[in-house]
Amino acid sequence: MPDAPAWEDNGPRFRPPRAVALVVPVVVSFLVQVPATIGIGVSLQLRPAWIALGAGLAAASALALLAARAFPGPTVLAVAALTLATLFVPPEFGPPALSLVFAIIGAVIRGAKVWAYASVGTAWLVAIVGGSLIGRGWHPFQVAVATVVLALCFAIGTGIRTRTERAAAYRARLRERRRTDEQAERTRIARELHDVLAHSLSQISVQSGVGLHLFDREPERAREALANIRSLSATGLDEVRGVLAFLRGDDAVATRTAPLTPQPQLAELEDLVRQRSGLGLDVALDDRLGGSLPPSAVQTTAYRIVQEALTNVVRHSAATTATVTLARADDDLVVTIADDGTGVGDQAEGGGIRGMRERTQLLDGTLQVAAARPSGTVITARLPWAGPS
Repeated sequence: MPDAPAWEDNGPRFRPPRAVALVVPVVVSFLVQVPATIGIGVSLQLRPAWIALGAGLAAASALALLAARAFPGPTVLAVAALTLATLFVPPEFGPPALSLVFAIIGAVIRGAKVWAYASVGTAWLVAIVGGSLIGRGWHPFQVAVATVVLALCFAIGTGIRTRTERAAAYRARLRERRRTDEQAERTRIARELHDVLAHSLSQISVQSGVGLHLFDREPERAREALANIRSLSATGLDEVRGVLAFLRGDDAVATRTAPLTPQPQLAELEDLVRQRSGLGLDVALDDRLGGSLPPSAVQTTAYRIVQEALTNVVRHSAATTATVTLARADDDLVVTIADDGTGVGDQAEGGGIRGMRERTQLLDGTLQVAAARPSGTVITARLPWAGPS
């Protein structure tokens, strides 16, 4: 099996449920802070009131994390205030303030970075200034460690948020690329089916017109037109089956249908020109290639352009003559279809012109549609002789 493209989505990664991601920090903070606060107070034989107050502040800061998802900014403010209060409640050295760590990281991840900086910075200043005012000085090592830990929390939160934003942008690009690929595939299917059906149906229309016109006067020719209609409809159905099988990747059907509907080449233009002639329209082929032919893909594109252009001539232009010219100019195959009909009018991109332009661009070529003088339309396609670079 071929390797998937580098941008291909390899499936959803495991993510814990939202409730679990919200509750785990609360439980961990509560189990670390509350029992440790009580244990330290008992071991130091503090007054029960101080132990209860310290345990209450620790529990409140842990439970405040329950609001972190809905209100990340106010949550980090509340947790910072509760953590600040515990600094001025005995004992002097308590358990690590895990709730503040979770609150900072969560606020930064959820986009409340300003709340986090303001709340933590204010609490840090109040702790330093307030401690010096009440005579409770902090050891420089304590201040340094606390500052480094707080900075590390902000760095972790920023890193996680950056990674999350990059992942979201990657998924958005992936979805957009998939939409682009799907649209390109739909365009390709529409172009292939249009080329096949427009050619067959326009020929059926011409032959049915011949049959109706000659039904009473020349029944033999009318019968011949009906036979042509039957043949054209069968061929068109085979071509549609072949196109659909190829687009679906059905190798068995495509292989079975391929001999009936090979990719058309420039050698078949004579038959196409002969089929298009009739009912007052005279189509001529001017082949200046001298037997030299480009690669198969270029020939198929040139054939399809001529096929679509002549279909437009039959259906829209009311022309009496049309000329298909094949020539080589330097490294380009130049295909020209000129008629003496009504001209391009105001719909230069309608009537299959867009499909012809898309086919030309796929080979890095150009297509020009211009009005002829005194009347009519000239379509000129320049295709790289060796195909796209």
